[in-house]
Amino acid sequence: MTLADNRPDPDALLQRMQEEGARAGRGKLRVYFGASAGVGKTFAMLTAARALRTQGVDVVVGVVETHGRAETEALVAGLDSVPLREMPYRDRILKEFDLDGVLARHPALVLVDELAHTNAAGSRHPKRWQDIAELLAAGIDVWTTVNVQHLESLNQAVGGITGVRVWETVPDAVFDDADDVVLVDLPADELLRRLREGKVYLPEQARHAARNFFRKGNLIALRELALRRTADRVDDDVRAYRDAQSIEPVWRTREALVACIGTGDDAEQVVRSARRLASQLDCDWHVVTIATPRLVPLSTEVRTRVRAAMRLAEELGARTETLAGGDMVQAVSGYVRRHNLTKVVIGRAPADWRRGGDTLLERARALLALALSPFVSAPAWLFGRHSFADALAQGCPEIDVIRVAADTTRTDLRPRHEAAPAEPDAEAADEGAARRDYLWAAVWCAGATGLSMLARPWFDMVNIAMLFLAAVVGVALRHGRGPAALAAFLSVASFDFFFVPPRLSFAVSDVQYLLTFVVLLSVGLVIGQLTAGLREQASVAVQRETEARTLYELARELSAALTTDQIVAIGSRFLRAALDAGSTFFLVSPEGRLLPPTVDPGQGAVRGDGIDRVLAQWVFDHGQPAGTGTNTLPGSSVLYLPLKAPMQTRGVLAVEPAAWRALAQPALRRQADAFCTLIAIAIERLHYVEVAQQALLSMESERLRSSLLAAVSHDLRTPLTSLIGMAETLQRGEPLAPSTAGTVDAMLEQARRMRTLVVNLLDMAKLQAGGVRTHQEWQSVEELVGASLAAMRDALARHKVVVASLGQVPLIQCDAVLIERVLCNLLENAAKYTPDGTEIRISAGVAEGEVRIVVEDDGPGVPRGMARQIFEKFTRGEKESATVGVGLGLAVCEAVVQAHGGRIWVEPAQRDDRPAGQAGARFVVALPYVAPPALVPEPQA
Repeated sequence: MTLADNRPDPDALLQRMQEEGARAGRGKLRVYFGASAGVGKTFAMLTAARALRTQGVDVVVGVVETHGRAETEALVAGLDSVPLREMPYRDRILKEFDLDGVLARHPALVLVDELAHTNAAGSRHPKRWQDIAELLAAGIDVWTTVNVQHLESLNQAVGGITGVRVWETVPDAVFDDADDVVLVDLPADELLRRLREGKVYLPEQARHAARNFFRKGNLIALRELALRRTADRVDDDVRAYRDAQSIEPVWRTREALVACIGTGDDAEQVVRSARRLASQLDCDWHVVTIATPRLVPLSTEVRTRVRAAMRLAEELGARTETLAGGDMVQAVSGYVRRHNLTKVVIGRAPADWRRGGDTLLERARALLALALSPFVSAPAWLFGRHSFADALAQGCPEIDVIRVAADTTRTDLRPRHEAAPAEPDAEAADEGAARRDYLWAAVWCAGATGLSMLARPWFDMVNIAMLFLAAVVGVALRHGRGPAALAAFLSVASFDFFFVPPRLSFAVSDVQYLLTFVVLLSVGLVIGQLTAGLREQASVAVQRETEARTLYELARELSAALTTDQIVAIGSRFLRAALDAGSTFFLVSPEGRLLPPTVDPGQGAVRGDGIDRVLAQWVFDHGQPAGTGTNTLPGSSVLYLPLKAPMQTRGVLAVEPAAWRALAQPALRRQADAFCTLIAIAIERLHYVEVAQQALLSMESERLRSSLLAAVSHDLRTPLTSLIGMAETLQRGEPLAPSTAGTVDAMLEQARRMRTLVVNLLDMAKLQAGGVRTHQEWQSVEELVGASLAAMRDALARHKVVVASLGQVPLIQCDAVLIERVLCNLLENAAKYTPDGTEIRISAGVAEGEVRIVVEDDGPGVPRGMARQIFEKFTRGEKESATVGVGLGLAVCEAVVQAHGGRIWVEPAQRDDRPAGQAGARFVVALPYVAPPALVPEPQA
């Protein structure tokens, strides 16, 4: 290896310098990372901060959540801090991190706990990690903490393990871009011991946590996730350091392997063996094939075999890539070192198949090696002394080279010269083209000979030899490596036969001409191979540049599309231009069903008889491709690809290439997949644009409706009050006739019901507009329930109300008027929807850090699937019910409870002896439990 090989890439150095310059003015982010709460992240952060402060660093506490832990509070006590900012939120005052205060103070280091925290409404940024990004941009170093369940990519996995979904998340990019990640780890048993000792949560919260999130199995699984995520981060750091320092040797920090497949019959065997080995090692794996320049083009059978092996690798989950280069060892070594892979898996076909000494290709290879050996260092394995595995082991000694045994159980494996072609027509066409290239090589040499005969009187022997070299270069440029090698041999033979004395004979009178022949042959072979190699590399570069430009233009046009019809037209046009294929789109309806096919008539579509709607539905349901070039109905002429977007599958694309099985080629298939991805993202973008527009329209409609209802309700309130007053006056006046008294009673009842509806409308409008401020004071649950029962005395007259003992329920901090309204609405619902004479039960207690008030009845219950829907505005449990109402009572209840920071839900009644056919409903109002203040006895007189 020369000095030039070790020289860093100038472009990479320039990019590195630009990145370092951009980071120079930014602060550094350190993340203390843990599996769950209580492992000691904040404690470790504060301990390190105190040690740093003793070294003279200006350390400031921005926000630290101590959760009542004495040892954590002791560490905070000795550090400077920026006071928290008070934020009014509804009827309470929240304390939030003061971003502007820290920016004005501009310390060297600020401690900001809980990276995933959601800021209060009205803050500059909705999330705390965005505050930290602004601090870093201002050049302030930040230390913060986060748990594994808050990472966006792991949030769903953690929810599936623990059964608890955390809604405050942090993008993985924030975690990955951190300058330093410190893992704070604690065994599950030790964490549970800390939980029991009250060092994680308060006693009541600790008991609840131990029954749910903090189970030992959950903690073990979370610990594994945290360790793996940290290992991935460290692996990225190692790779970045190796790139920055231009370190080539592989560092065996983590197992990873690559399988190299070639033209042998054991390509699929190598892929499957690599997959098994990767599963055993639990590591990433890659599969590469090497597009090296060849004297003879690959046959159709060999190309088909390589494509099938690469497709199998992709299906098994490998990362695949086709490497280009003239030296297979150098190409593989470079790939291994770039990705820090530790093992290389290669095949081992039977020796009789690899020897092939009687074939024309092997003879040409041997002659080429012998011709090159006096002038260039040809690879040792070219002479047959060493295999590719030996050469790779010598070129990259820090890796393990594993050779896979051949599959001797297959009966279809034969020596290559006996193998039947997979596609006779294509094979014949390839052979015909190869023969024409070699024939043209002979024509070029004949032309050079004729031209040299004409120029012989004026040119000496050296210049005539140059004409033959020019012919070799021309053959290499037009017809490739094999014909160029043949042209080199024919040129030497023609030069000897026609121009070297004695002429018209292969005899040589002067032995010095032997050296001339060797030099001419060697130079011709070298120049021919180099020229052909440059031609092939230029062709590949042009092809890749064309693909990149096509993808760029497609992405640019799709980004400007405003309708799905435009997306279909753009996609169809590019598929026709790039792949010479007709296309048909199956889009998705708003209900999630696959719509009939959509085509762009100007670009050509898949033939009507070629469309299989059942297969398209299968592709949509399973999210897997089908049709030509796949393992599902490969005999079809159409390829069906799912339009997979980041959120969901947006449809199916049917592509029919003009040439059958053209999309079986890996390059074209990858391009088609890239087209599908871009089209799917464009369709999803339009979908969310429509969703946003509908949301804005709904919000405006809701605002107008609320304004109208509020205005109408105000206008109705005065006459209703007068009507109720007159009806009550008639009741208290002179005795009325029975018929008249019944009419007055009915009028009063309907007027009161109408007033309740109007009050609910007004309350809903005020709550939505934010015009209701809660006046929270310490209240007795027993008194709240008693006041509600007194207000609903008439409505509950036909029911038996059973109230559990409420004397032991602690005081709650709430707005008494609003909570009474909630209880009245729940009691009214229970009375309206349950038969007369049934029982309504009221109870309360403390559970899971909440004070829960329960109203339970023996009515028909809530219809299946409507437990959440009945809390929406203008929604009723039974659409065909004769019970009077507009469906606002429960919506008002939920709005009031949420204004108190609580929650409300409905579930089936839990009474076993309720009447048959009556499922019952159990409404639960849960308000945050806050320990009431201690009562100070009055001083004795």
